[in-house]
Amino acid sequence: MAHGSGGTMMRELIEEFFVDEFSDVQLEDAATLELPGRRLAFSTDTFVVHPLFFPGGNIGDLAVCGTVNDVATAGAAPLYLSVGFILEEGFLLAELRTILKSMARRAREAGVTIVTGDTKVVDKGAADGVFINTAGIGVVREGVSLSAANCQPGDVILLSGTLGDHGITIVSQREGMGFGTTLETDAAPLNHLIAAVLDAAPDTRVFRDPTRGGLASCLNEIADASKVNMLVIEDDVPIKEQVRGACEMLGYDVFQVANEGKMVAIVPAEQADTALEAMRTTPYGADAAIIGEVTSAANTSRAPGRVTLRNAFGATRIMDVLSGEQLPRIC
Repeated sequence: MAHGSGGTMMRELIEEFFVDEFSDVQLEDAATLELPGRRLAFSTDTFVVHPLFFPGGNIGDLAVCGTVNDVATAGAAPLYLSVGFILEEGFLLAELRTILKSMARRAREAGVTIVTGDTKVVDKGAADGVFINTAGIGVVREGVSLSAANCQPGDVILLSGTLGDHGITIVSQREGMGFGTTLETDAAPLNHLIAAVLDAAPDTRVFRDPTRGGLASCLNEIADASKVNMLVIEDDVPIKEQVRGACEMLGYDVFQVANEGKMVAIVPAEQADTALEAMRTTPYGADAAIIGEVTSAANTSRAPGRVTLRNAFGATRIMDVLSGEQLPRIC
């Protein structure tokens, strides 16, 4: 299960097996495809979340929003989705209808069209209700070239909202816990937020959604690809108090908890304020914040690819990548 957690074991599995066999694979949320006269972004994702229904959404919301966001991270306007269903024998048709309605609603919100798909039914016990695969395609904006390898010292790190909402919502439902206030998934299509940031900060280096493995895995992957270090200011990272409290109670590192409706953007320092304002003017960016900066590995004693967290007292620690199993089947 840890091989699907989004942490170091998953990365090792991908690099040692899949990349070894599929030499043309691009290790980004979406592949960029060069066609005559245009560039396309293409992505696919599979959703196996447990439970299927949770406060604020269901597996259908994740399936559409997750793929829309992955395509958008390439600087593309998502246009079309495919949907594949694996249904377990006996799955309630009323629940399937609810999931489909959620998918249709999210597709309309994102401005994408579900155009093709596939359905398979397997024996009772061979699946867990329903698994969904979605693939998406979109047109990359002219002049935009985003990559995790683009970051430079002096760049600024932005986060579009509060951390950990989705992960803690799922674990609270799975374990039957209550945290005093109602937490909901943060699942949301962020393509309009990304478009607004690109309008305001056309030299944006990279977008990445901190899903499995959370903010820690996301930033470590980017830092490693760009051969830079990063400094995150802990007090500047927006986190709801109930999420913080739940993580302390459960022994989770909030920076490793999954999100489904948040976006990291790394932009040049001179465009950071306009990018932040652009995030905050969109429906899902009201809590956006500048949370840190990219630093040069050459001017520190640390090897490139390190992410450091500084607390209010000035003490620092390494923001570690998730190394084992934390919250399996989170999306």
